[in-house]
Amino acid sequence: MISEAEFFAGITGSENDLARMVRVLRGTGTPFCLIGDLAVNYYVEPVVTLDADFAITASDGVRKALEEAGFVVEAFPNPMNATQPGSRLRIQITINNRYGSFPSRAIEGVVFGVPVPVASLPDVVQGKLWAATDTSRRSSKRAKDEADLVRICESHPQVLSLIPPGTFARIDELRGR
Repeated sequence: MISEAEFFAGITGSENDLARMVRVLRGTGTPFCLIGDLAVNYYVEPVVTLDADFAITASDGVRKALEEAGFVVEAFPNPMNATQPGSRLRIQITINNRYGSFPSRAIEGVVFGVPVPVASLPDVVQGKLWAATDTSRRSSKRAKDEADLVRICESHPQVLSLIPPGTFARIDELRGR
């Protein structure tokens, strides 16, 4: 039987990019947590994704540490994107914006065999809600975020109250059960 880590390595083409990213972030001492699709995978049955999204509270020294660890980094006014040569994993680091308080509420989890701080369930729901209702994002991305919210609500009905009624018909259907 194949391990979660081996499965993820087969998808990304690299055996250690997620683990290496977590080690680098831990080494900077900057509070951080996993958000986005991989965080959803922690709370519900996993689906394949090539995106790893992190929230950090400050960027001091993070870019330098990533580059020293072999990542190629593109910095923008807020996010930082990082890739490891030979890997298909796309890493986005969101720096101290509306996600800034997420690391303080994160829990320790294991995602595809990698121990990592994961945003709390309510914070994952909030992040997906922001993403699914952001009209500047591609329609296909918003639809996936809505589907992620439905998956979360099916497994964790206690979070239904975090999503305003009338926002998503499929989630409103879950409320009626």
